[in-house]
Amino acid sequence: MKSPNAGLRFAAVAAAFLMLAACSSTDEAAGGSSSSSTSGQIAPGSQEDLVANVGDRVFFDTDKSSLSDDARATLQRQAAWMELYPNLTFTLEGHADERGTREYNLALGGRRANAAKDYLVSLGVNASRLNTVSYGKERPVCLESNENCWGQNRRAVTVIASGAAS
Repeated sequence: MKSPNAGLRFAAVAAAFLMLAACSSTDEAAGGSSSSSTSGQIAPGSQEDLVANVGDRVFFDTDKSSLSDDARATLQRQAAWMELYPNLTFTLEGHADERGTREYNLALGGRRANAAKDYLVSLGVNASRLNTVSYGKERPVCLESNENCWGQNRRAVTVIASGAAS
């Protein structure tokens, strides 16, 4: 059984790693996209920072809202990153693939968003910083009707809602 402080120790180590990674990034590695700062580096605390350095999404099996080990690892990194930016609030977006009715997929997307939120809260993220929304099958990232695309669409995505670095 894990000690009660295991999650906090992990978060502290992950936070230190993220700070070190942020300090060692270079203009060449950052790539200079439109949401970058004027120096060409990714702005710390931005959505681009979350995507590039932590991961903004977790994936689910067909018709499931339980978190896999990979999803938990991503959410642990997110929790550590969120601790670095206490002024930020987030929306957890739940999504489903195209199969099933609109109503069913909205409910499934909601369960997926809430599963991610509940795990982040269990890791110490204040629930008041996290909102959920379900898009069901209405916002696919892949439009083909095959297992590869369906797998990409069965997801929960963490999006900065307010307080982001500009």
